[in-house]
Amino acid sequence: MRGLYLLGLLLSAAGLLAAAPKPNVMLILTDDLGWGDLSLSGEAAQQPRISTPRLAEMAQTGVQLSRHYTAAPVCAPARASLFSGVHQGHAEVVRNNNFDAALENSHTLAGVLKQAGYATALIGKWGIAGGQEGGGTPQSCPAWPTKRGFDYFFGYANHIAGHRHYPKEEPGADRSGNVVWDGERAVTGELDNCYSTDLFTARAKKWIEETRRAHPQQPFFLALTLTAPHARLALPACPYPPGGGLHGGVQWLGRPHAMINTATQGAWDSYVEPAYRQWGDSSAAPPRHATMVARVDAAVGDLLQLCRDLGIERNTLVVFTSDNGPHNEPGAVPPSPGHPAPAQNPAFFRSFGPLDGIKRDVLEGGLRVPCLVWGPGLIRRGAVSTEPSQFQDWMATFADLAGLPKPMRCDGVSLLPLLRGEQESLSGNIVYSEYFFAGHTPRYPGFAPGRDKHPRGEQQVLYFRDAEGRSLKAIRCGIRTGGEDFEIYDTLTDTHEAQNLAPRYAALMPELRRAVLYARRPYDYVRDPAAGARRNPCRAARCYDKLPVPAEEVTAHAPGWEMRCVAGSTPWVPEFDTLPQAAAAEQRAVSAPGEAELPPGSITEFRGYLRIPRDGLWRFALRTSAAAGSRAYMRMHRFALIDADASYRPGTWASSSACPNAEEAAPESGQGGIPLSAGLHAVCLTVVQGSSSSGHVQLTWQCGDAPAEPIPPNAYLRASRDQE
Repeated sequence: MRGLYLLGLLLSAAGLLAAAPKPNVMLILTDDLGWGDLSLSGEAAQQPRISTPRLAEMAQTGVQLSRHYTAAPVCAPARASLFSGVHQGHAEVVRNNNFDAALENSHTLAGVLKQAGYATALIGKWGIAGGQEGGGTPQSCPAWPTKRGFDYFFGYANHIAGHRHYPKEEPGADRSGNVVWDGERAVTGELDNCYSTDLFTARAKKWIEETRRAHPQQPFFLALTLTAPHARLALPACPYPPGGGLHGGVQWLGRPHAMINTATQGAWDSYVEPAYRQWGDSSAAPPRHATMVARVDAAVGDLLQLCRDLGIERNTLVVFTSDNGPHNEPGAVPPSPGHPAPAQNPAFFRSFGPLDGIKRDVLEGGLRVPCLVWGPGLIRRGAVSTEPSQFQDWMATFADLAGLPKPMRCDGVSLLPLLRGEQESLSGNIVYSEYFFAGHTPRYPGFAPGRDKHPRGEQQVLYFRDAEGRSLKAIRCGIRTGGEDFEIYDTLTDTHEAQNLAPRYAALMPELRRAVLYARRPYDYVRDPAAGARRNPCRAARCYDKLPVPAEEVTAHAPGWEMRCVAGSTPWVPEFDTLPQAAAAEQRAVSAPGEAELPPGSITEFRGYLRIPRDGLWRFALRTSAAAGSRAYMRMHRFALIDADASYRPGTWASSSACPNAEEAAPESGQGGIPLSAGLHAVCLTVVQGSSSSGHVQLTWQCGDAPAEPIPPNAYLRASRDQE
């Protein structure tokens, strides 16, 4: 693509850690926290301002990713992409505002690290279990956290429960929809006066202590998903206990009706931090919001102190971020006498910071989220990176940290070289989002003029590099056909997205429209029949799903595909270049993938083009040998084509229809294929051959209602050596 260098999937080798033990990983995810809610230079002089000294210290002693992006500007799809390692163009079920849908049954952050020997826990809000919006149980939810790679779960399974910060006391919901689960046991009735930030932090500390004591050599992965400052602006019951770590801060007591130390002090929803009382009494939104953010800050400091007390601070990576930009809502909990539920005003503290937009916008204020990374013995100190990155990069990063190749399904790249200071830019990453929500961006003081007229509707974002190497944002909103041009902004210098550079890049518009079709794919949309009354309707078809994916312009080509093969075994189909032995693999041409005999215990990558003979809706299928452990994954351009990995049974056919890896998802009527234009389409296929025998891979295609047939040899082409 001349003149346009996408942050695409040009994959480079991931480094492997030789040191032991493997680093611990702690992911702290907040809910609806904006960049402007943090004062990262310590005590900020500007008022009104929320003081976050512990997060400021974390930024000063770690790395701040100043252009880090959520996958979607609302919680459920953002979390689905974060935990599954794919952007929203590849999220198979949880999309748009489809709350409580089941995260598909594939590789997850927890599952990847579990394969590396990690103890894994999720403490806090999940919201993608596949139950009803206001309920669900470990038995009824197909994507309960312990079914998606976590050894232990403590928290809210459904998203409505996550609107509440006192699970026992807050009114307005049937108790079945307000449950805190400890494993498979509902413990809500035992949680008197337990404020969610305190409760989840105390349980997280206790889990780390117990895990370290029981298995001191085993690394751990903890996902602490706090509900603050989301939804109802609820206050804690008392000041945060002094100190932190093993002997201070919040502590887990484990006694019913006195579960944590702050539950024994004060009345629920009553304590405002003294510094914020100047902005109103306890019924006003500003002091409530500020107190919630200050509580998160204290909790983070408590956890970092625990790492120091346990002597693991130099071998623990801590990532702090938010699921999307700031909200303007009262939450789903009605007020009660003495316990108001005011709507949050994101303009009071400029929660959106120097950005325009809030939750549900793909403008910077909705997508760009705070992101701090701390690891004194693992990454550099006091650095600020302006390189764009996104949620799916954490799967690749954590796999790299654990010494594993990343799953080929993952859309991300490892951030470790960036965090360590080994490079200042990323190679091969993609920042992409698509999302629908009706209406327009609200107007707040400080937004660019006319921002309140900026449509939402069908929204789409793609970052790309221009010829000078600048990372620019291509954005379009209110999409109706998919043929619209993009607005283009340099968000590094123009944080308000006020100066549209599209006229300067008018010649790139056809390439950008092509690039988004190469980056994502349409699905036959599905729902989960096991998910209760909601039945998880996806409702996420895009107007551009039916646009034909254009062929590539290849001027010189030769018959066959390129092939690389190495000996090895992995728990998933790996991105070939992240294998340590990839650099030494010899490359040769084969007439067709099916002609190559795959040695037992091998990993083989095929690359080339498929010559699509005519325009139409195309389906593809593949089959590996029946040798145990055989699996495969196939991409066309940059989008997922066939997933025969996580739930695949060796020796069976896997198709390009929706959710082939999600056993609980039943395909419904869809468009029946991927719209492709006639011509050459780039393909990458990786096959893991089981160790018991050699084997072959078989590929078929079909167009429209025609029967499936083997792909003929003359359809396989590769770039000629001169072209390369």
